[in-house]
Amino acid sequence: SGQPIAFPHDQHAGGQPGQNNMDCQYCHYSAERSVSAGIPSVSSCWGCHQVVPGGNAPEEVAKIQGYVQRGEPIPWVRIYKVSDHVHFPHMRHLNAGLECQLCHGEVQEVQVLNRRDPVWGGDNMGWCVECHRQPDDTGKPQASTDCTVCHY
Repeated sequence: SGQPIAFPHDQHAGGQPGQNNMDCQYCHYSAERSVSAGIPSVSSCWGCHQVVPGGNAPEEVAKIQGYVQRGEPIPWVRIYKVSDHVHFPHMRHLNAGLECQLCHGEVQEVQVLNRRDPVWGGDNMGWCVECHRQPDDTGKPQASTDCTVCHY
């Protein structure tokens, strides 16, 4: 998968029978209060998996235990990244009521999340501007399209 641990997003976040229906922010806990959504710490994973054996993939849970025992962070490979000249403050978007899937797609339906172009198509400012221009309940644009909102 390219990741140090084969993390099944569908098993953790999916809502089908037998899946855990976990909220994205359970693992990506800084998204509501930070620019970055953050990557899960080994203690986040181990908090559950010290008692949850891992079902069909106990060898993957054993990898988590190894990181815990060595006191090492899990070296997750970043999947999504906007260009260096763009800022995407996750907390503003989440606090405005937007769902993660709007930009990240239906990751709760994907077993292995590999590097890929996001819903917005990568470096596609037009996609963001279109959303910012959409009227809210009062008829005003949802967000400013001033350049300094995203480019600072």
